[in-house]
Amino acid sequence: MYQLISDLMFYIIKPIAAISMKKRGYSQESIDRKCGNIPETGFGKEDNVIMFHGVSVGEAVALENLVKAARKEFPESKIVVTTGTYTGQDIAIKKLGESADLITYFPADFPKCIRKFLDKVNPKVVCIAETEIWPNFALECKKRGIKLYIINGRISDRTFKSYDMFRFIFKPFLNLYTGIFTQSDDDNNKFLRLGAKPETTKRMNNLKFDVKKPDGLFFDKCGSRVLLAGSTHQGEDIIVLNVFKKLKEKHSDLKLILAPRHLPRTDEVKELVAQTGFAYDLRSNNRDNLDGIDILQLDTLGELGKMYEHADISFIGGSFNKTGGHNPLESIVWSKPVISGPSTHNFKDIYTIIKNANAGFVVNSEEEFLDIADKMLSDKEFYINTVEAGSRVFEEQQGALDFVINLLKCNKL
Repeated sequence: MYQLISDLMFYIIKPIAAISMKKRGYSQESIDRKCGNIPETGFGKEDNVIMFHGVSVGEAVALENLVKAARKEFPESKIVVTTGTYTGQDIAIKKLGESADLITYFPADFPKCIRKFLDKVNPKVVCIAETEIWPNFALECKKRGIKLYIINGRISDRTFKSYDMFRFIFKPFLNLYTGIFTQSDDDNNKFLRLGAKPETTKRMNNLKFDVKKPDGLFFDKCGSRVLLAGSTHQGEDIIVLNVFKKLKEKHSDLKLILAPRHLPRTDEVKELVAQTGFAYDLRSNNRDNLDGIDILQLDTLGELGKMYEHADISFIGGSFNKTGGHNPLESIVWSKPVISGPSTHNFKDIYTIIKNANAGFVVNSEEEFLDIADKMLSDKEFYINTVEAGSRVFEEQQGALDFVINLLKCNKL
């Protein structure tokens, strides 16, 4: 009955949804793909197809290492990655274009769309990241014998309040899932309260924390302490330079490594640095130390992740504008405390974890940035506690990637 009603609703909703999506920047091709009209895959019935779904940017980023690990572990299998938004689609293509056999949109939750999609993809296993509960998709997977999992599962407190009022609706649909694996005990309990089966619901930790330190980078701090500002965007460089100038008055040994997010901004940022009156240099000038300078501008590709090893405090850019921040784990993996501005929605769940653990800080202004950085540089015990908290939370959250790979192995792919 639910599927019959959904099919009827499809014809009513489709034209309205199409207009709305075009206004939000979706192409006609994207709309068609959401309706299940994807290109011919060329997959045969004998192919083992693994499908991963992450609705938007954060989920697509979380899946990156997992998809690459699955590609290595199951070289003969076909890998499909789907997203729900065009921003998620862009990220998936950039990060997973070489690892996936197909990257496309997840079908709208109408039987007509889902059947078209599944007829072409024919997955053996589907892993849906975080909190995507699609009743019609789950029903169709159950009919076809497709193993369907929620991985990296999480439910925010606000969302849970809404879901909890209708748990009598969610329970039968959650029971269609082969397994539900969550980021934390709290998330696990929320799914159980909504009606998930205890025997197939358990904690797996957070995929986003399964990152490894990059290879080391030779660099000499020359006995100084370092504030590293990584992935800064326009407007943030001035904030960082202002904070650094004030910190330098109190902490004379402090040096700054400034790494703009986009290399075309190198000259623009260089002019701002020059205006401060501090001695500076560019990393591209074969500069491998901080001897004789106060500010090093990182203007090379692929070195930021390695440079965090040499930081004492890290500022994560893209957070004092509407970008949504960048990944703080690039610093936390080196046990280096992070400070971010208020815009962190791209990595909201990670920031929640590190803030709750006192391993990082989100500030709302330049003044708050200065205050917390000064406290870290002035209060040795506070700094050590922050570093230890980062190491501890990282260790507690790891293991999720191996959990999912072992899960896939159990499905004999």
